[in-house]
Amino acid sequence: MARHYSETEVVAILEGLDPARLRFFVKSHVVTPLVTPHGHAFTETDVARLQLLCDLSEFYDLPEDALCMVMSLIDQLNTARGDMRALIQALASEPAEVRGRIMAHVHGIRTIRGD
Repeated sequence: MARHYSETEVVAILEGLDPARLRFFVKSHVVTPLVTPHGHAFTETDVARLQLLCDLSEFYDLPEDALCMVMSLIDQLNTARGDMRALIQALASEPAEVRGRIMAHVHGIRTIRGD
């Protein structure tokens, strides 16, 4: 069973995170904890995202609104990477002739664009 952390536990675990900042990140939907009768329950993924937010804030002195934008960009990049992996797997299941035509087409597009 997955471990869940309370707001109090998350604030205690992560240096640089206080209750007000945690509430801001929840309100901004940077993390989406489970809502329970006892309050929010944070997953390991939530804690990792919050750690990254604290690290970015500390090392790059980013304000909270910029942190939200950076996390959105990271999420978009991760989604694109997942889509690319799925596309590569789908392409790998196609016959060599189809793969060759697609790769030639991709190469032609990249040449035209100068990639």
